[in-house]
Amino acid sequence: MKNIFQQVDNSIYSNAMTFLRQPLSTNPVNSDADIVILGLPFDMATTGRSGARMGPTAIRQASVNLAWEGKRFPWPFSLTRHTNIVDAGDLVYSCGDAAQFCDLVEAAASQLLAANKTILALGGDHFVTLPLLRAYAKKFGKMALIHFDAHTDTYSNGSKYDHGTMFFHAPNEGIIDKDASIQIGIRTNYKKKDHGFEVIDAPQANDLGVEEITQRIRERVKNLPVYLTFDIDCLDPAFAPGTGTPVCGGLTTDKVLKILRGLSGLNIIGMDVVEVAPSYDNSDVTALAAATIGVELMHLWTTKHKLAHKSVNK
Repeated sequence: MKNIFQQVDNSIYSNAMTFLRQPLSTNPVNSDADIVILGLPFDMATTGRSGARMGPTAIRQASVNLAWEGKRFPWPFSLTRHTNIVDAGDLVYSCGDAAQFCDLVEAAASQLLAANKTILALGGDHFVTLPLLRAYAKKFGKMALIHFDAHTDTYSNGSKYDHGTMFFHAPNEGIIDKDASIQIGIRTNYKKKDHGFEVIDAPQANDLGVEEITQRIRERVKNLPVYLTFDIDCLDPAFAPGTGTPVCGGLTTDKVLKILRGLSGLNIIGMDVVEVAPSYDNSDVTALAAATIGVELMHLWTTKHKLAHKSVNK
């Protein structure tokens, strides 16, 4: 008798338990994965509306809408045919213990990187990027940062755990090179004097062509290893209302996807998508945007690290 419980599920609503329906692994360090999905359900560093701790689950559920294609349009290859992906689930920490959370993120990421895995982290508020960067710096040294956001997150007057301070601390800790880093989509106030990062603000990004934006990014990061972090509030609230600190005047989903695709070939070594707060979006478009961006990032990684010397169309 055929085992009906082992049938392949191609629906867009059932069994939405892992990112892109990829296998769940409780031992990702010793798996054959190239990329490990890691959920970071943390929002104790928010300064606006809370709820991003529910982001990883929402993103996973939305990702099922992207799993049926085989090849993700317009990429010419099947991601899962060329890259092994596992979902490690969410990092577990003692509720309310921000210090422990930081230590666990850095430790978990360090173990995965030591095993030559790449991480796609799903936030969680944007503070989660700081302990991730600390782990990456141990392996890669100083990195370039490509940062999509409505806010620079370079503010020095926040608390120790504040999702607006990560890119104040990271350069001061020697983790990222501001002179090789760039921020796209910024549309809130920041101190321009001694800022260091190149900024393509949202009005500029909305007016410039995609090719000019991607060329400026490439010229900025040069040949350094690149960590790419995407705060979903880079998108205009019309495209991503489910976030803690929405700011009008952002980028469209279409333009963001075109910019990301234009970065093919960069040495992207780490990536995250953060700040999805699903309770503020009853239509799930924010989670779908985040899932789509995550899939695009994995395609970027694959073109550089798995397909750079291959000709593929499958």
